[in-house]
Amino acid sequence: MPHGRIEVPPDLAAVTARRTIDEATLRDAGVTRRGCDAIWRSVERLYRTGVHPAIALCIRRRGHVVVEGAIGHARGHGPDELASERAVLATPSTPFGLFSASKAVTAIAIHLLAERGVLGLEDRVADHVPGFERHGKGAVTIAHLLTHRAGVPRVPGSLTEPDILLDPEACVARLCDARPTHPPGRTLAYHALAGGYLLGAIVKRITGRTLAEVLRREILDPLGFDLMGYGVPREREDEVAVNYVTGRKMPLPVAFLTRRALGLTWEQATRLSNDPRFYRRVIPSANVIGTANEASRFFELLLRGGELDGKRILAARTLERARVETAYLEPDRVLVWPVRYGQGLILGAPLISPFGPGLGRAFGHIGFMNVFCYADPERDIAVSLMTTGKILFDTHLPFLVAVLWRIARHCEPIRQA
Repeated sequence: MPHGRIEVPPDLAAVTARRTIDEATLRDAGVTRRGCDAIWRSVERLYRTGVHPAIALCIRRRGHVVVEGAIGHARGHGPDELASERAVLATPSTPFGLFSASKAVTAIAIHLLAERGVLGLEDRVADHVPGFERHGKGAVTIAHLLTHRAGVPRVPGSLTEPDILLDPEACVARLCDARPTHPPGRTLAYHALAGGYLLGAIVKRITGRTLAEVLRREILDPLGFDLMGYGVPREREDEVAVNYVTGRKMPLPVAFLTRRALGLTWEQATRLSNDPRFYRRVIPSANVIGTANEASRFFELLLRGGELDGKRILAARTLERARVETAYLEPDRVLVWPVRYGQGLILGAPLISPFGPGLGRAFGHIGFMNVFCYADPERDIAVSLMTTGKILFDTHLPFLVAVLWRIARHCEPIRQA
């Protein structure tokens, strides 16, 4: 077994739990069983690389679930663990961490509060978080937080004190004292965690409720979501898929860039994601947890213009505002590659798209690492691909790209009558 990889069983059926979809549903959704099977085979090939102990995928097309399944082990079978009777298989009911895809969920909650007049996107952060104006940050707005232009992309000291990131109030205090590393309001610099802590503090100051309470009461409960939310209840923590550092050791330049983006090493970030305290806090940019089905359904809500199952949650114009382009393939000073952003969402692009080829109208977010949650109006799909191997560059990349490519290929654009 190569270093940093799991032992992959020769018979994948023994570690696969895939939902059977009837022919009538596939026909109504405009996909073929052959196409859906091809998508799943690409997931199997990704799993065979050994870098992801567990993978889950859910695809909705025209409102119908057409692919839903999980492969691998939720816990007890990492790179340094041989599968045993104590290993727990992943299933479609297994909760996974969304990581940075949580930013999209948080952004929608913020846009909902703005729609209702509870806050304004042009409100100054300092008007709701006293002290944030220090060191020239007084003009930073909520919109700047959503669009990664607040100038404080990292929580100071997190690299040497990683546990500080499990204390949102302490993080807000440090961000108030922080000097901006980029001109506030002007420079695109990815805020991996920092923006979320400030958004959470703003919501708490204005409403008296946590973002978790707002999300649950205003969006998730009305739509009958089960587990999805910031963290998980203590009695269900053992259900969550464990994350593992996998693959080859990153070369120094890549390790430096990831530390700069996360404010943590790869190993620190993975360890914190499995910490029970991570499950028990509200970390708006990172700790939404849910099943692949739930994440796909959340993006189905956005795809349907804010109405799902006959219940209106947000106004269509609110979602249009969330998708307003704020950066067109502008080089990000932290990520060091061009990104197309909306107001809290990553947008697709005709050529350089994180969601697959030709998904120029797609929107959603990616998460640490190899987590993809997105919707595409042109194909009428809502997709959630969850993984537990924390890896950046390795031999799995062509197989990961192939999964996204096959989804795009077998869910072709819907021709309008």
